[in-house]
Amino acid sequence: MIQPTQKSTAPDGNSRENEMAAPTMPNAKDGTGKDRFAELLRQNNIPLTLQRLAIAQVLFARPVHLTAEQVLQRAQHIVPEISRATGYNTLKLFKEKGLVRELVIDPARIVYDSNTSHHYHIYDADTGEMTDIPAGDLKVVGSANLPSDVELEEVDIIIRVHSKDH
Repeated sequence: MIQPTQKSTAPDGNSRENEMAAPTMPNAKDGTGKDRFAELLRQNNIPLTLQRLAIAQVLFARPVHLTAEQVLQRAQHIVPEISRATGYNTLKLFKEKGLVRELVIDPARIVYDSNTSHHYHIYDADTGEMTDIPAGDLKVVGSANLPSDVELEEVDIIIRVHSKDH
């Protein structure tokens, strides 16, 4: 039986109870507040801007699963001038640097996961809530027979559930 240990963010953007510790970013715990996020960006060779720092604050203060629009809305409370293009470009940069994972829930819903440790997810189709499942709580056996001209990048497992009353 799978026992989720972290509930993160519902589609309304409100966080739920977190029982799992926040992910450890390389030396990101040094310092407090904005200094911590600035150091994280510096360590990943990301030039500092107020907009990037605001987005980092939204994503890395605690583990979250947020859409690009949710990230942008929250970051605009910190720096109101952040444009949609800057938000999307920063998310793309953070993804390329391995700071966030992009989870495709369905073609119309992409969520950014700030917990980059190896883990899986439960997606509640009724509520839109994503819940982390530690990698040790789910056993994946075997691997796909891939064509010789490709290599495995990663395995994302999203277990979709809905209420039995549905």
